[in-house]
Amino acid sequence: MDIIVCVKQVLDHDIPPRDFKVDEEAMAVIPPSNVSPVISNFDEYAVEEAIKLKEAHGGTITVLTAGGDSARDLLKKCMAMGCDEAVLLQDTAFEGSDSFGVARILAGAIRKIGAFDIILCGRISSDWSQGTTALALAEALDIPSASQLIKIDVNGDTLRCERVLEDGEEVVEISTPCLLTTSNELNTPRLPSVKGILMASRKQIPIWAAGDIGVDAATVGAGAATLELTRLYKPDLSTQCEFIEADSLEEAADKLGDRLREDKII
Repeated sequence: MDIIVCVKQVLDHDIPPRDFKVDEEAMAVIPPSNVSPVISNFDEYAVEEAIKLKEAHGGTITVLTAGGDSARDLLKKCMAMGCDEAVLLQDTAFEGSDSFGVARILAGAIRKIGAFDIILCGRISSDWSQGTTALALAEALDIPSASQLIKIDVNGDTLRCERVLEDGEEVVEISTPCLLTTSNELNTPRLPSVKGILMASRKQIPIWAAGDIGVDAATVGAGAATLELTRLYKPDLSTQCEFIEADSLEEAADKLGDRLREDKII
């Protein structure tokens, strides 16, 4: 079983609020110098599930990401966990791509890789939380997809999957090749072993640019983005507390009502 896992590097989810800064003019988050980026939360479950499927059914795992030089560390971690190969998709033309642009980049890389059985992605990214890239990738490759999975069982060329919904769970069957997105109920990601870390450190990670994967630069990057960001800012979370003094609960309730009417809340 040949599996491709698509992952994303994001800012650490545990950044202290004091270190989280936004450049409102450039509409960009400023990465703190003292906190290293990490793998997107749900993507880690996708990596773990790929390794579990490989352990049970054999095959290979290739992990892909689009990003800068620092994304090498992310790919090394995935290989230390148990992935076999990794490819970094890097080109100045890719910068500023929205979810659909990233899907086109990943689709080009997957076509270059060739045959596969399953593509695994996290259900959403832990920075923008849009959940569109994976499904756009399935559309670009013209393959079936199932999202928000909490269980995957393999039966030949058919997968029996359980997916979580707002009001319960749903069981679906899907044939390979296909794309699946993982939820955090699916498994518990393992820690890289010392042996895995040493082996990953010796691996060479190839870099593929737009020309290497047959992607037209005009279809990716900021110029091709369909999402328009109009403002990015840190919300004002300051609060103000006012105490209402009264001799009884009834008097306090009356004063509270008067105060709320003054502020036109009620």
